Amino acid sequence: MTETLIRRVIALSEQEPDAACLHLRYVDRPERSLTRAEFVAYIRGAARQLHEMGARPGDLVIIVQRDLLTLVTTFFGTSLLGAIPSILPFATEKLDPTRYRTAMAMLLNLARPALLATDTEVVEDVRTLLPEVEEHLPVVAVIEPQPSGRLEVEDHLQAGVKIEDVALLQHSSGTTGLQKGVALSHRAIFAQLDSYGHSIGFSPNDVVVSWLPLYHDMGLIAGFLMPLLGGANLVLMSPFDWVRAPHLLMQAISEHQGTLCWLPNFAYNFCSQKIRDRDLEKVDLSSMRAFVNCSEPAYAASHRLFADRFAPYGLDLGKLTVCYAMAETVFAVSQTSLGMPVQADIVDRSSLRINNLAVPTTDSADAVERILSTGQPIEGMQAQILDTDRNTLPERHVGEIAVKSSYMLNGYFHRPEATEAAFYQGWYLTGDLGYIANGEVFVLGRKKDLLIVGGRNVYPQDIETLAGGVQGVHPGRVAVFGIANAQAGTEEAALVAEVDTEDDEVHNQIRAALRKVIANGSDIAVRHIWLMPPGWLVKTSSGKVARSANREKILEMHPELFPS
Repeated sequence: MTETLIRRVIALSEQEPDAACLHLRYVDRPERSLTRAEFVAYIRGAARQLHEMGARPGDLVIIVQRDLLTLVTTFFGTSLLGAIPSILPFATEKLDPTRYRTAMAMLLNLARPALLATDTEVVEDVRTLLPEVEEHLPVVAVIEPQPSGRLEVEDHLQAGVKIEDVALLQHSSGTTGLQKGVALSHRAIFAQLDSYGHSIGFSPNDVVVSWLPLYHDMGLIAGFLMPLLGGANLVLMSPFDWVRAPHLLMQAISEHQGTLCWLPNFAYNFCSQKIRDRDLEKVDLSSMRAFVNCSEPAYAASHRLFADRFAPYGLDLGKLTVCYAMAETVFAVSQTSLGMPVQADIVDRSSLRINNLAVPTTDSADAVERILSTGQPIEGMQAQILDTDRNTLPERHVGEIAVKSSYMLNGYFHRPEATEAAFYQGWYLTGDLGYIANGEVFVLGRKKDLLIVGGRNVYPQDIETLAGGVQGVHPGRVAVFGIANAQAGTEEAALVAEVDTEDDEVHNQIRAALRKVIANGSDIAVRHIWLMPPGWLVKTSSGKVARSANREKILEMHPELFPS
């Protein structure tokens, strides 16, 4: 019988039924551990409930759940029925309800799921935020964690599932549309895990510790499927618990002798700044093989800050690595080597910004950029850089990153036109800008977010990082975008930042400090600065500040700045 995701999980449980595989860690209650046999029993319990609610092979099942045990078992329970699981975020205070409802309506109209699986914690919110239309509304199934024996229809439902079939859907994390579903086959997922696992030396002896949301590719693939399909142990916690108590991550690593952990760049700063010494008593991080910086541009300063903060607990720079990944390739495109500090490419800032060339220079130069490598493409993956006419560029020339592998997406679900537009002669166009040097990939930022100010390329995340270091500004709560100046014939940089105080005098001091640090640390001046209260900025469901959505929000407040 063809191997699929769920068949791998069941096979592992039959080989070692009493071996622990999943540890659910909470901030307000004791940790819960499951053996492989117990995990499969709960998966079958979820599958039984889904089947009773009408889920059948090939159906799309949207999963919106908060309870961790219910979430992870509903995912595999859907797979057990031969249906297609897709995890979406539940509504929180940081997700605007109107935007959430609009996105959900777009998704339901396009994807037309058969079921929407939820749980007792969020079912009322789910029902409230569903669009007020009858057409295409799925059955709402409230799943509860219930162990069950083998399903009578199990073999029948799995018999028709092929390895080329869609195993899951990852939906985009944008603010204005969750409708772009990345369809991934069982074959692509296994091929990616084998290749990426080889690049990091993954084995069943590893212990993955993760708080990452499962509706994002980093959390779903690296922080969930890799350990559970690879026979390793997984320690999983809610991202909301981690934000409230980030020390939980370090304590979990210490107690379970964790070896691998994937984090977005902001988490390095967050952990370094928020975790107190008293919460690190007896913590030992020496078991870690690698922290992997992924999902946003990685910064050397964040690595140094993290390494210095946790050096007394067994951490060093050699354990901090970088990965470049995306849902369309299942996960990893490239990965730096484990066991050594990540290479920082030191290049001339002016050449990079004006000529689109990453020209190496010395560390002592005044105007330099330090760009962290994301490593070489993993086995089976190719990468190249294209110019605007889609010609291949030589090394150190900046352009759009294009990739090709044997483990790409099947396509965007029900979006053939989007699938066709995403490829050029077999190469997937990532929408990311970067360059290749000595065979390693360097990522600069999103093509659509790039500003061009006075002929200079400005990557907004660089300005946002500078702004985040100003006293009074919330790190990670800054958005930079462009506003056209028709008179000057160029774009002007604009910035929105969240601050605690409403005092006008303090606001003036913060604005002055922002202008100074940005002028000293870049080649531009910021023309417009708005300081807003906490919670003002729009974020994507994966937690990133949404630049375009915040630009639109400012536009509504100041239409005079945005001539039609």
